[in-house]
Amino acid sequence: MIRINSDKLFEEAKGLIPGGVNSPVRAFKSVGGSPVFFSSGSGAEMTDVDGNTYIDYIGSWGPHIFGHNPPFITEAIKKALATGISFGAPTSVEVDMARMITSLVPSVEMVRMVNSGTEATMSAVRAARGYTKREKIIKFEGCYHGHADYFLIKAGSGALTLGVPSSPGVTEGNAKDTLVAHYNDLSSVKSLVEANKGDIAAVIIEPVVGNMGVVIPEPDFMNGLRKLCTDEGIVLIFDEVMTGFRLSQSGAQGVFNIVPDLSTFGKVIGGGMPVGAFGGKKEIMSVVAPAGPVYQAGTLSGNPLALSAGLAALTHIKNNPGIYAELEEKGKALEEGLMDVLKKLDLNYTINRIGSMVCLFFTNEPVRDFTSAVKSDTALYGKFFHEMLNRGIYLPPAQFEAYFISTAHTGEHLESTLRAAYESLSKVS
Repeated sequence: MIRINSDKLFEEAKGLIPGGVNSPVRAFKSVGGSPVFFSSGSGAEMTDVDGNTYIDYIGSWGPHIFGHNPPFITEAIKKALATGISFGAPTSVEVDMARMITSLVPSVEMVRMVNSGTEATMSAVRAARGYTKREKIIKFEGCYHGHADYFLIKAGSGALTLGVPSSPGVTEGNAKDTLVAHYNDLSSVKSLVEANKGDIAAVIIEPVVGNMGVVIPEPDFMNGLRKLCTDEGIVLIFDEVMTGFRLSQSGAQGVFNIVPDLSTFGKVIGGGMPVGAFGGKKEIMSVVAPAGPVYQAGTLSGNPLALSAGLAALTHIKNNPGIYAELEEKGKALEEGLMDVLKKLDLNYTINRIGSMVCLFFTNEPVRDFTSAVKSDTALYGKFFHEMLNRGIYLPPAQFEAYFISTAHTGEHLESTLRAAYESLSKVS
């Protein structure tokens, strides 16, 4: 495919925007080459500035569970736009959204709207610290919770070491309060808790790790984590920014039947517009200002345009519970189709899937944590990505990201994707 206009825009952007993009993964550094600049999207397809059309498996990194520009969302935005863009004062749609979230997610008794997933996670951790009057938190290697300083921490040299900064600009002081455990390894969490008895405010986790390329929790791990947090008075935070309302009406917690103390949301609840939320037990949320002493604020929090789009999305979900069976069917069709392709080519790679989230790893080992995920051949993924791109299939430009399926993906879209996968894998393997 010819992408002259995309290349020109990228060259200009590099002189105006750091790296030429406003979020690092868009720069194609993990796969090589120059990013594609898009001009429009409809359903399961996007069109770039050169007029090329692609079947999209990013879906704006998760929000587009119904595909691009579904009429019920665009109409809700138009209606809200006619009445005002922002007020900096309460509106009825904020109450409607809070009522909707608390009705769909049983663990959420109160909720605060914010503007992004990062805001949601950092605010949830602050609330947990204020509630417990403790300072340290535990996160898991390979889980991503946004770019707040205390989340950009990587594992130290052993299970009992403090985390260390993974980005310049993150201080050692921030790192000392963040401990890093191993996903799907309850013993690593227990060791950290024992070594920091009475000091852990919260454990924050992606219940399905979409930022490691779809890593699914083992049942004993999640159940054990819930019990450990309960026994130790630790606030368990589910980061459902990605999985919330995508895997079920009540997110991953509904799928696994685990009740967290706090949850964070984003993506789907904005209908494609910038939004985030955190919520949970009333006794914990009551520490948040102005009800309590834990300060959190935002000029555009509860923005009526974003909440109108999100409320339309959640209303559609509530009124159409069968969409999850539809998404499961489509996810299964893609997974099984890719397995057939791999079998025909006598290849042995690993596919992880849950519902409408899928990832093909270029390793023949099971992927259950960060250590096994990073064994995937990222150079080979880069070649596969570009072969698929040139055949009109837009996959995540990074190995360690999920493919997202929407209700707008048709059988024809999936068949075209599998044909392209066969051709692409035949060429690069």
